[in-house]
Amino acid sequence: MADTDAQFDSALDLLRRLDPKHTTTHLNSLIDLVPAITEDLLSSVDQPLTISRCRKTGRDYLLCDYNRDGDSYRSPWSGEFETPSGGSGPGGVDEQGNNDGAGEGAVPSERVRKMEIRANEAFDVYRELYYEGGVSSVYFWNLDDGFAGVVLLKKVATPAGKSQGTWDSIHVFEAVDRARTAHYKLTSTVILSLATSSDSLGAMDLSGNMTRQIESDLPVEDDTSHIANIGKLVEDMELKMRNLLQEVYFGKAKDVVGDLRSLGSLSEKNSETESHREMINSMKR
Repeated sequence: MADTDAQFDSALDLLRRLDPKHTTTHLNSLIDLVPAITEDLLSSVDQPLTISRCRKTGRDYLLCDYNRDGDSYRSPWSGEFETPSGGSGPGGVDEQGNNDGAGEGAVPSERVRKMEIRANEAFDVYRELYYEGGVSSVYFWNLDDGFAGVVLLKKVATPAGKSQGTWDSIHVFEAVDRARTAHYKLTSTVILSLATSSDSLGAMDLSGNMTRQIESDLPVEDDTSHIANIGKLVEDMELKMRNLLQEVYFGKAKDVVGDLRSLGSLSEKNSETESHREMINSMKR
């Protein structure tokens, strides 16, 4: 047991130091090397979401560890488990875009499933309004004193020349029922990948992830209130994380590029430096 724990800690430490853009590839390699830590790694490491297609409804949905049971994944649209075949990785589809085979696994209670259906409808609208495309999926499961779930959103930017980008957001929450209120705990992770290249500037790859967590007590009248509360928490968290990513990633990158190379010509820089020197000398007289 001690050896397995040490291997798991070492694997996590290694993943933190590798390129986040290739997390799935690195994760699969580690699983091949140490199969004993497969379940722990899959439940602990956030990786870019994979898209599959519901065999029953024909709608796209997202695969993750929260809707997985062995090699099968539950579709939020049909509520049934399907075993993907073909394609690449666990979320592969066949040449016609359909999943073959089916599996069985744990499903939420009737009450929680009804909330799951409403949440998928609500976040499908949210996805269209905020992302103007992409894929969303919501999965709920039962807890002893409430319920929990995950909200998944994925958007792949339409390639423009040699530029590409992918946004994956994973929002895991717990809702504990109390008298006329519910206590929510939300853990959100955003995985961002941006890449561009040109003959004059070369290639640039900006990839990384960010995780934030909040807890909140909100009023609840009925099950519909849960959907509204979860929607508000996710919306606020995504806005905050987007602003943080813009400040941390893009702001820092801009500062580094600005320090490496100025926009003005060398003659303009020399002229500005000379003007500063003359001003300082005049002040000393």
